[in-house]
Amino acid sequence: MNGIWKQCAAALLLIASSSAFAADMPVKAAPALTPAYNWTGFYIGANIGGAWANGDLTDNFSGVTFTNTNAGVIGGGQIGYNWQVSPQFVLGVEGMFDGTSISNSGDTLTIFNGDVLQGSVKSDWIATVAARFGYAANNLLFYGKAGGGWVQTSATVTDLTTGFSLSGSHTNSGWLVGAGAEYGLTPNWTMKLEYDFLGLGDRTTDASILFTGDTVTLKRQINMFMVGMNYKF
Repeated sequence: MNGIWKQCAAALLLIASSSAFAADMPVKAAPALTPAYNWTGFYIGANIGGAWANGDLTDNFSGVTFTNTNAGVIGGGQIGYNWQVSPQFVLGVEGMFDGTSISNSGDTLTIFNGDVLQGSVKSDWIATVAARFGYAANNLLFYGKAGGGWVQTSATVTDLTTGFSLSGSHTNSGWLVGAGAEYGLTPNWTMKLEYDFLGLGDRTTDASILFTGDTVTLKRQINMFMVGMNYKF
């Protein structure tokens, strides 16, 4: 009987010593959670890229239309604000202003009276304002854009036979849609890749210097592809 009690006492001492040893062991801390990226705030940045424009310049007296596609470099800046309404959804507004090198001189065309006409078009600058609708996967943001834009265009129609020409510079507006992706490099610096389409309204200008009662009409659409960097406050 004494042997049984001795065995029980030894077992209790072993359990107690094991518990004390476990209590003395350091407790490993739980791994820290990486905080979700915060997209909310004002930002300002710069962009550069390429653009191509499809345009029709029509002399309404002769019915001649100059159609051309011309490409060039765009570059400028943007400013905006993001509001992260949930961990996944981001709303915002953004304005951009870019200068361009988009220009083209069209082929010459001979009209009914034998005169030879030539048209040329140049886009001087592009400005846009748009709402952004984004889906955030931590520091990666996919977004769409919708809004409006303005383009200052210089256009010339020249009668190469008589030497007379009509030149004008005007700003016309249109609608904008686009899409892109933006990546948070640091809490303050982001980088974006974006495509935008700007559809412009028609613009008609008096061209009586060419023919009495004549007008010319410009139709234009612009595609833009750019990369940009933003600093978020």
